[in-house]
This record gives sequence, C-alpha cells and structure tokens, in this order.
Amino acid sequence: MTTATARPTVPISARDFKSDYNPIWCPGCGDYSVVLSFTRAFASLGLRPENTAVVSGIGCSSRIPAYLTSYGFHGVHGRSLAAAAGLKLARPDLTVVVASGDGDGYSIGGNHFMHACRRNVDMTYVVMDNHVYGMTKGQPSPTTEPDWNSKLSPGGTGVRTFHPLVIALAAGANFVARAFSGDPSGTANVLVEAIKTPGFSFVEILSPCVTFRPEQREWKNAVRPAPVGTTNDPARAARYIMTDDGFNLGILYRGERAPYQPPMGRGNKQPADLEKGFAI
Repeated sequence: MTTATARPTVPISARDFKSDYNPIWCPGCGDYSVVLSFTRAFASLGLRPENTAVVSGIGCSSRIPAYLTSYGFHGVHGRSLAAAAGLKLARPDLTVVVASGDGDGYSIGGNHFMHACRRNVDMTYVVMDNHVYGMTKGQPSPTTEPDWNSKLSPGGTGVRTFHPLVIALAAGANFVARAFSGDPSGTANVLVEAIKTPGFSFVEILSPCVTFRPEQREWKNAVRPAPVGTTNDPARAARYIMTDDGFNLGILYRGERAPYQPPMGRGNKQPADLEKGFAI
C-alpha cells in the first residue's frame, strides 16, 4: 500500500505578486519603487496573492492595487481605511494593506486616519507622501511646506503642515515608521515589520514627485537612518517625533496594544427580528 504525500508548496517570489499591467506614473516617480517594495515584502513574509488584499482610495499612489496580483479594491477618495477595516474584521484570515497618498489620506481621509489608529484593527496603512497633489496637477497638499511657491499657490499657503507621524502616535497606532522610496530594500524591510506587528501599523514613505516638485530629487541626500532605536514608550517616541525634521528613517515606535477584533460567528437574527425594532 502506498501512502499519499502532500504536494510541496511552491516558494513564492516577488514576481508572483506583479500583475500584467504596467504602471503609468510619470518618469522618475517614487511610486515605482514602492510597488517593488510591496512585492518584496509580501514574498519575504511568504504571503500568497489569494490571501492578501490591497485597498486604496484616489490618487497616484492609489493605482497600486492594479499593479499587483493580490486581491485589490480601488475605492473612493479618502475612504480606503473604512473599506479596509470592514474587510479585515469580516475576514481576519486575510493580510490587509492600504495604499494611500498625502492628499487622499490626510485631507479628505484625515478623520478616517485618526479613528483607524484609535481602533487598532490589524492592518497596515502605507502613505506615499510627496507633499503635493500630483494627479491633479500640483496643488498644495496637507503636508506641503507653508512657504512653497507655485503657480497655484503664489507665495505659499502660509498654512502649517500636517504632521502624520505625531497624529498616528497620539491617536493610538501600534506601529509608526518612515521609509524612503529611493531605498526599496529598506522600505520592504520596514513593510515586513509593519505587517508582522499586530494592530494598526502606519508607514510613511517619502516618495518624490519630480514632475511638480523637481527639488525633491535632493531627498536622497537628506534622508538618513534615525539616530534613536525603536521604542515602545509613546512618550519617548512623541518627544523624538516632535523634533524630527521629516527625513529620519526607520521604525520609530512599536507598541504592545492588542488589536481590535470582535468575536466571529453567524448571527441568529432574522430580517423580521430586525424589523420589529423599527416598528411604531
């Protein structure tokens, strides 16, 4: 009598996560490297496309789900976190990653951002920040410097910039980090740690828009490893992040909060039972 043996699992590679669609970003856009970092991170973790979902909103960075073979959902402007949270709570077996930009995530999506940090659902939020609305031709975004002079904002906006890492930490994110698209391997490593960490993980990726902000080519000379190690003390992390100039890279905070996940199971309520609650 012969004994049946299980078929060996074929090792996954970064290439297995790349779709047949070619990215259509502007030449030199940092988001090209971010896609590469996504695929490397997923492969490094041994994920499978059928067990991974990438959710996005609107903007240049939000095209990412189309360039991957995982499940993807391209939602409406600023609502990607709400859709992703619902997906993760309904399907906790899936690895859920959200791809966003500084306009989509911090402007119209700013309220969802804060409450996603607070709820601490086990998913990873990746925001590609280029300090400008690239897809709609160069308007200032929430992270644009107040004195940035352009045709659409002569003399600058004069408005203080949004500080996403501070907001994420204060609102309760369980993991806070910054990476740079010009270092795809380093970015992939940060994404691996973010996905592995239970709870809501927030990763800011500095991703230059060389079309509308050509001066951002110099970011490669400004970024550097953070001079302090990862901490689980939010007060210590807050003191450091508040004095950060925006170019220190690495994992800045890793907390120990348990992720939010309500008990699963089929409800025993029928439509008629629900209708009774609305009876006059």
